[in-house]
Amino acid sequence: MQDNEATTFTSTFEQEVHEGLTAHPKHLSSKYFYDEVGDKLFQDIMAMPEYYLTDCEFNILEENKAEIAELFGKNGVPFSLFELGAGDGKKTKILLHHFIEKNIPFDYRPIDISQNALDQLEKSLKEEIPQIEINTLQGTYFDTLRDIGNTNGRRKIILFLGSNIGNLLHPQAVDFLKNMRDSINEGDLIFMGFDQKKNPQTILNAYNDKAGITEAFNKNILARINKEMGADFDLDKFLHWEVYDPETGTAKSYLVSKEEQEILIESLELKVRLKPWETIHTEISQKYDDAVVAWLARKAGLKILTEFTDSEKNYKNYVFKK
Repeated sequence: MQDNEATTFTSTFEQEVHEGLTAHPKHLSSKYFYDEVGDKLFQDIMAMPEYYLTDCEFNILEENKAEIAELFGKNGVPFSLFELGAGDGKKTKILLHHFIEKNIPFDYRPIDISQNALDQLEKSLKEEIPQIEINTLQGTYFDTLRDIGNTNGRRKIILFLGSNIGNLLHPQAVDFLKNMRDSINEGDLIFMGFDQKKNPQTILNAYNDKAGITEAFNKNILARINKEMGADFDLDKFLHWEVYDPETGTAKSYLVSKEEQEILIESLELKVRLKPWETIHTEISQKYDDAVVAWLARKAGLKILTEFTDSEKNYKNYVFKK
């Protein structure tokens, strides 16, 4: 079954699962953690005391919202605020509330791979900030970046919070930033979060919490394959494992098979064989310093305009222009 070259796929999800589980070593993309269950688990992760990233960025936005508003709403010119991977919008609402209070002319265009997350965000915004003009867009970052260039002629601000850039290896990050550069014009801005290098134990704790929420989040991709493709993964037969290399700043997540097992994925007509302690790589979370961010920007043809950081300098939001 595993060598069936005539396999036809009904979705990109199916295709990427097939490719990832027949590769050596095996891998699955973290973008498929997210469905209704995964969205809730990630909200739980962001509320964990170990997951410092949320509190750091929350603090940055709260402490600097007036300066950010002045930067975005330059000379009172209306702008469109795009957000990649908007999620529940909890942090962004700090800015949205402030923009409305100061009568700054803008519209909000949240983008997310999860339609469920977008529906929940739109519902909450209509209740909390009914004055806001919102237009949601479902899709992956790379798909929607192509659409950002074709807008209403307004100045564009692109938000990319949560250090989600860290899910990409440096060559991919450069390509991603080049795509962002190509989607903006002179005068447009990119506001992006980058988690900073720090005590390695602090980083490990953030991705391997004692309550097991991050483990459940990673394993949700197997649960989705079970539910959506008729597979028979036994989630208890996998160990969630996190490693961090302080030299490269790379944190990696794995699902490790505790025993020899064979999984059938019905919709793919695929049998996946796993040896004891064989890995499935699920996620990368890159950490940065100023030199690396400056290098990425330079390679992508972007210029760092300014930056904002928390009091401990654990996290930074950089502002880029063309």
